[in-house]
Amino acid sequence: MKSFLSLLIAFVAINTELFAAEAGMPQLDPTYWASQAFWLILVFTILYISISKFYLPKIKDNLDNRENKIKEDLENANKFKEESEAKLKEYDLILENAKKEVLKIHFESKSTLDKDIQSKKESMEKEIEKEILKAQKEISELKKNSISSIQIISGSIVSNIIENISGDKLNESSIKATVEDVSKKNMNKFL
Repeated sequence: MKSFLSLLIAFVAINTELFAAEAGMPQLDPTYWASQAFWLILVFTILYISISKFYLPKIKDNLDNRENKIKEDLENANKFKEESEAKLKEYDLILENAKKEVLKIHFESKSTLDKDIQSKKESMEKEIEKEILKAQKEISELKKNSISSIQIISGSIVSNIIENISGDKLNESSIKATVEDVSKKNMNKFL
C-alpha cells in the first residue's frame, strides 16, 4: 500500500512538473495551491482512515484484552486467596481437633497404664506377701525340725564326750532328758 502511494505521488509530481523551480519556491506559488491542498487532504484522509480503521481497532482490542485479562487475573487471585484462607481455617480446625484427640488418647492411655500398673503392683505385692508367708512357715518349720535334729545330735555328742571322758556309757534316756530340758530353757532365744 505504501509503495503504491509513493509511486502515485511520484507519478503525479513528474507529470505536473512540481519539481520545477522557475518562480523560486513553487510551494508558495498560488497556482499550485489547489493541487497541494488536494494532495494534503487526500494523504491525511487516507492516513486518518487507515489509522482509524486498521490500527486503532487493533490497539483498542489489545488494550481491552489486556484490561480484561488483568481483571480476570485479579478476580482469580481474590478467589484463590479466599479459597486458601478457607483451607487455612479448615487446616487450623483439623489441627486443633487432632491436638484435642491426641490429648484425649494420651490421657486415656495414661489412665489405662496407671490402672494396669496399679493392678500389677497389687498382684505383685500379694505374691510377695504369699512368698514371705511361705518362707516364714518354712523357716518356722525348719527351726522346729532343726531343734529336734539338734537335740538328737547334741545327745549323741554329749554321750560320746561323757564316754570318752569317763570311759563309762551313760543311760541314753537320761542324756536325752537333760538335752531336752536345756533346749527348752534356751529355745525362746532362738525362735
